[in-house]
Amino acid sequence: MDKLSLLQDKMEQEGLGRIRRNEPMAKHTTIRIGGPAELLIEPKDTGSLKKVIELVNESGIKWRAIGRGSNLLVKDTGIDGIVIKLSKGMDHMVLNGNELRVGGGYSLIKLVTLISKKGLSGFEFAGGIPGSVGGAVFMNAGAHGSDIATILKKALILFEDGTLKWLTNKEMVFSYRTSILQKKPGIVVEAVFQLKEGDRDKIVGEMQKYKEYRSETQPWTEPCCGSVFRNPLPEHAGHLIERSGLKGYRVGGAKISEKHANFIVNVENASAKDVITIIDFVKETIKNKYGVDMHTEVEIVES
Repeated sequence: MDKLSLLQDKMEQEGLGRIRRNEPMAKHTTIRIGGPAELLIEPKDTGSLKKVIELVNESGIKWRAIGRGSNLLVKDTGIDGIVIKLSKGMDHMVLNGNELRVGGGYSLIKLVTLISKKGLSGFEFAGGIPGSVGGAVFMNAGAHGSDIATILKKALILFEDGTLKWLTNKEMVFSYRTSILQKKPGIVVEAVFQLKEGDRDKIVGEMQKYKEYRSETQPWTEPCCGSVFRNPLPEHAGHLIERSGLKGYRVGGAKISEKHANFIVNVENASAKDVITIIDFVKETIKNKYGVDMHTEVEIVES
């Protein structure tokens, strides 16, 4: 029996969660693109996740974790090894006064809506941002002049070696769309946020305003992976791409959105190769026109 099958047997015997072989990642990314993962598991709870990491490390097989796949572009060749998806079982939530403790697999959109309706302020900026809480903490998601770093108190991280550790806001070393987890990889198991009481109607109104703005200006009704490029501050990626006349630029089944130039949409069974070709063309065009280096915000996952 090969190592992967042996590992699968162990995880099934332990009852650690739902397991699938050769699972198309197109089913697990918002852009609906991606070749198969050799093995995908959705741990049923935090204990199961920790055991999965332990068994995977023992096997020597490489692994990676994902949330709701809103910031991922998986190559057409797929992903070798194990993909660990945080979803049901990792989406718990406990509210204690103004302090919120929530699982890494919780939907950010669902959380923001729920918390705003409770009259708690702090998450309004995230109205309409897709993805999971874990992914938002990992990349310090933000909008409208605020971000996760402004409200996170601490996060429980499961590191590659199987160690579970709480990191404070300071220890997360947040900066623009990044955290310590880009340098020291780990899975955001839980996050604790410090919120403030406020006027419920005002909070809901502000959250809804941001949500509607996102809906009106970004193509989330189409398969996409969110903002493709980081903003090369003080410039904005979308403005540079639009000024270059690239809105609607198409390769195969993928094209730059007519709605927002920093989005690439899957309009007709696009491949990852189509999207990457567009990304490379945008980088070259912007460099030649403006002398600006463009860096991707979307994570391109190698096999």
